[in-house]
Amino acid sequence: MPTSDNPPFPAALRLFSAMVIIVLIVGAGLFFAPVLVKPRWPWAVTPFNARFLGGFYTAEMVVMAALLLWNRWSPGRLVLVMAFIFTVIVSAASFINLGYFNFERKAPWLWFLVYLASAAVSGLFLWRARTRPPAKGVTLNPAWRRYLPVESAILGLYGLGLLLFPLTFSSIWPWPVDAFHAQVYSAIFLAGAGGTCLVWRSAPREELLVLGLAQFLVGLLAILGLVITDAAVHRINWTATGTLCWLAVFAWIGISGAFKLYAASRYFGSQSAS
Repeated sequence: MPTSDNPPFPAALRLFSAMVIIVLIVGAGLFFAPVLVKPRWPWAVTPFNARFLGGFYTAEMVVMAALLLWNRWSPGRLVLVMAFIFTVIVSAASFINLGYFNFERKAPWLWFLVYLASAAVSGLFLWRARTRPPAKGVTLNPAWRRYLPVESAILGLYGLGLLLFPLTFSSIWPWPVDAFHAQVYSAIFLAGAGGTCLVWRSAPREELLVLGLAQFLVGLLAILGLVITDAAVHRINWTATGTLCWLAVFAWIGISGAFKLYAASRYFGSQSAS
């Protein structure tokens, strides 16, 4: 893609991306090595919450790696918008629920430092680039243009529900979720809504690919984490209505991501052929 409408990022932002990836490796450890990471986490997490968080951080780590790899306005615009939404909401939820943190330990201080710094850096860069137009994108077919605003609205409304009425909207989750974790999880849905809205309004190929990859991994790892954790503790009622609804939501997210990956690959292929 020509660099005129898709310039590279400053070296400082690329360094920031690399540092975020290092931090996210620790978060991904909640999925792959929860026994090692849980005692070092900033607050106490149950087995299901740990694996779910670890799955999301794994997906986020892959997305940040895409930003580091491409190092351009596209897909950087998408990644930074989603990161800003996520870090602001999680920071707010953390401040609202300070009782979950033991500030005699270092981990909570590092948590707030990392999240506030990430929100500040991504927000500052987006503000400075607020007048920059998106990179040249592809023309989405009518089906995608009808579907994407619906997806964004569903993700956004459910995210707002988790944020404002956490116990009510988390009642469908297969395991007990307290208000703090529900509000943290709201950031996942709201960030996804923001990313989907960006792609709907303008769809650079790289952004469609990265959004699809993020959604595919979030859906896949959420369900896989539930299966792996329940195989050890046997606490999930797999026929409960709430569990089936939860599985349907994350299967939809994962499948939607897979279709975006397919669409992005077709666009890349047609570009190469031309």
